[in-house]
Amino acid sequence: MTGRFITFEGGEGAGKSTQGGRLAARLKGLGETVVSTREPGGSPGAEAIRGLLVEGGTDRWSPMAETLLNFAARQDHLRKTIKPALNGGAWVLCDRFADSTVAYQGHGHRMGAKVVEDLWDFVIEGFKPDRTIILDLPVEVGLARAMARGDGEDRYERMGRDFHERIRQGFLDIAAKHPNRCRLIDATGTEDQVETAIMAALDDLLP
Repeated sequence: MTGRFITFEGGEGAGKSTQGGRLAARLKGLGETVVSTREPGGSPGAEAIRGLLVEGGTDRWSPMAETLLNFAARQDHLRKTIKPALNGGAWVLCDRFADSTVAYQGHGHRMGAKVVEDLWDFVIEGFKPDRTIILDLPVEVGLARAMARGDGEDRYERMGRDFHERIRQGFLDIAAKHPNRCRLIDATGTEDQVETAIMAALDDLLP
């Protein structure tokens, strides 16, 4: 039996963690085994890399270095956490995956989406989620939410409004390019409203 791989994407403060937790609770209520994870991170090696990416100065890395660090973490995460869980029949819910690298480094840092997509194919052999939920909301709203967390992982939040506008557009482009895999969700509503939209977007996959 093979499980399902669901990813949550979006800009800062879009509500990915909140909605991932809500979906996990729903699935567990249906008797499913659920593994909740995140990127960068999700395995010991990937968590070690996470701090290098989300903390420190905004100019700490070049765009290419950031991209390579993300894929190094992702390869370890896939090998040690995601694929074993899927092979065991679990639903794996992941806060960010490779689409975030396309949006953040490809669009935000202007690396170009194709460069990141080529690395996606090469490093993790094009492995993709069964469904990607992209939570969309205005940049200023998301940044205000994110900065209010005060968790110290604010390197990207400090990169400026234009950077985050490019990220938002990147996610919109991804949703338009991959309509079979991606579902674009308006994240400006209440948590209950957003959850209802997400459940509808997953209806064909649910047990």
